[in-house]
Amino acid sequence: MASPTAQNTTISEHKQHTNFKDREKDASLEPVVVEQIRRTAHEHLLNRNWSQAAEAFIYLLTEDAQDMDALLGMAAVLDGMNRFEPLYEIAQDILTIELNSASALAYKARALQKMERISEAMIANDQALLLNTNLGLAWMNRSGLQLLQGKFPEALRSARRAVELSDADARAWANYGVALLNFNRLAEALEAFDRSLERDAQQLFALQMKAEILCRIGRMREVIPIIRQALTLNPQDVKSLTLGIQAFRTLEMYEELKALAHQLAEMQPNDILVWENFMRSLRGLGQFEEANEALDHLIAMDASNVRFLTMKADTLFRLGRYREAVIPADRAKRLSPDYAPARRIHEKSLRLMYQRKK
Repeated sequence: MASPTAQNTTISEHKQHTNFKDREKDASLEPVVVEQIRRTAHEHLLNRNWSQAAEAFIYLLTEDAQDMDALLGMAAVLDGMNRFEPLYEIAQDILTIELNSASALAYKARALQKMERISEAMIANDQALLLNTNLGLAWMNRSGLQLLQGKFPEALRSARRAVELSDADARAWANYGVALLNFNRLAEALEAFDRSLERDAQQLFALQMKAEILCRIGRMREVIPIIRQALTLNPQDVKSLTLGIQAFRTLEMYEELKALAHQLAEMQPNDILVWENFMRSLRGLGQFEEANEALDHLIAMDASNVRFLTMKADTLFRLGRYREAVIPADRAKRLSPDYAPARRIHEKSLRLMYQRKK
């Protein structure tokens, strides 16, 4: 086998943690013990306990480096942990032992796809399907590759086949949801993402896509718990933050909007839309001094934006700073003479400025 292999790398990473470390190095396991460890490994794999499954499979591989069941189990663990370079290596190792392993080819294709080696992934996956036309992982791979290529009718057919063969695979249902979404079949796509989350509630992508569909159809209150769960998984996830901001702004939940918009503004300081949402949250909360500072930032990024200039004037007006409000209002009016909000705030500011003089 290739050296150094993914198997050996992973063994060294986990060796100190294994539950079986008290055995003598050179002692061989009794067959009944081997089978017990194997059953334990597969139970952990089924329950997505990746570290425990890895420990058990690794120990089996220290006993027999060519244990095909353990090698494929370790590949499934690495796939579940999103460790695609070691997955590629272990798939290659399996293929040196069993050249026509459809599962190994499918794992190799998955790793190559995630490593953005799309042409190689397609070749490996086609080989897997030639060897086994009923391999769910290969159909899931094919649907993902077709989605990347924009082959949406083919992707929908492949994704449907994947869920037929691998009903328990959350990723297959997620691909099916994306394929349906490309045909604007929103209700069916939403159901597919629900099924994906029933199988893996910690799947960030499915949470994002479900929230996106709910935003599209205006079910904003249902978006909120989904986004909170997504941000628990990854507090810095830009898509989840963006969807949360959209929901909170629509629902006029300004405290929550302020928190997310402020966080995203720190992550993306040059994003004008993020700053606009932050500014609107401040205005919604009646925090006009802070909103005025945010508007200065926005106008520095887009000095000819009539809306920002008008809101700057309105904010200064609300602060009782009528003379200052006239300046951005006048500028907005000159840039867009027909923009009624600019004309109105200009007139109000002038009137109150002169009244104050009197």
